[in-house]
Amino acid sequence: MAVTDSPSSEIPGTPFRVLLPQVLPALVVGVAASLLFLGISTAAEKLRDVLWGTLPDAFGIGGFSALWTIVMLTTSGVAVGLVVWKVPGHAGPDSASTGLGGAPMAPGVVPGLLVATALALAGGVSLGPENPIIAANIALAYWLGRRAQPAVPGAMWVSLASAASIGALFGTPVAAALVISEALVGRPGHGSLWDRFFAPLVAAGAGAMTTTLLAHPSFDMSLPALTDPGWGDLSAAMAVATAAALFGLLSCYAFPHAHRAFRRLRHPMLMLPVGGLVLGLLGALGGHLTLFKGLEEVRELTSNIGGWSSGELARMTVVKLAALLIAASCGFRGGRIFPAVFVGAAFGLLVQALVPEIHPAVAVSAGVLGLLLATTRQGWVSLFTAAVIAATPAMLALLCLASLPAWLVVTGRPQLELDDSGAPLR
Repeated sequence: MAVTDSPSSEIPGTPFRVLLPQVLPALVVGVAASLLFLGISTAAEKLRDVLWGTLPDAFGIGGFSALWTIVMLTTSGVAVGLVVWKVPGHAGPDSASTGLGGAPMAPGVVPGLLVATALALAGGVSLGPENPIIAANIALAYWLGRRAQPAVPGAMWVSLASAASIGALFGTPVAAALVISEALVGRPGHGSLWDRFFAPLVAAGAGAMTTTLLAHPSFDMSLPALTDPGWGDLSAAMAVATAAALFGLLSCYAFPHAHRAFRRLRHPMLMLPVGGLVLGLLGALGGHLTLFKGLEEVRELTSNIGGWSSGELARMTVVKLAALLIAASCGFRGGRIFPAVFVGAAFGLLVQALVPEIHPAVAVSAGVLGLLLATTRQGWVSLFTAAVIAATPAMLALLCLASLPAWLVVTGRPQLELDDSGAPLR
């Protein structure tokens, strides 16, 4: 994530009189960022209900039948392709080369980006909203903020919008603080760490509270609680996280090749419909749980622990990882964190089905940890997400230790993001 230091970082021993004026802009940006996220999410959900419920019912076709899945994903590719081709700004940069943040886009790009994102979310594409929402909020906050308060450095608006968006997306400012702490490592700056965090945390808190009050989000998957972890649980967590990281790296190594293959088609009206067709075929193979961004599907997956065969779990794990790879390669706009959470959870349940002695909470949270470390290389966010999924304080120490061998596996390896030349970031 690209977070630029706020003005307070340039002033040694930042005083009260410098921090206080940052509160109101941070609150405004936080609430606005959350409202944008909720607006796009609500629009996508309503369109999803029409596309996957009302329409197939009207035609007398099963909403998640193989035929309808293939038709819908291919049609989604056509619709997003039209936006990328014809709408001013071309829906922003390729999601394959964007992470959690970046330089502000021109505001005219934002409508096309949000439309493409909503269409992909509603159509069942295996990408999340995080990257486009953060990019849109940065663009709008930078553009509006510079006009409302020209004396405030543009870097502040970027920092506030980034933090606010992450707080809104995860429903807590803690995630934003962890991401910002990674971004600030090695950056020059004066003042205490909390002085530098102050305004972004206000924005993140405002964004998180707005989302919580209006939408009540939760990452809690109601997994069986682990109250008394032992050495066996620790070794299992380390083994599952490392194995999940290795599995996730498969997509990272394949990513530049898949991306290059779709780029040979050259035109968005070829790349995206072909990608949509492939996603439809994968969805028909994997079933409805392997569609969409994946967070609600994880809840359904983990609500039936013991009810899935190892074959079903293996199929869903492989199909969802392949769907994430294709969706990110062919030009759809979206983020990779939420689909990776599903892959990690399914991987963990697969291991638990094969080795029933492993506690479900250990298997699922360690699987999510390993997959996110491999695909995002965001250590704190990976650890945070895995911990809140388990929702058991006793799991935190296990996950901290489990992250160490998994990190040794992934560090220095390609990640699921490319630079502008198409080469993988490391």
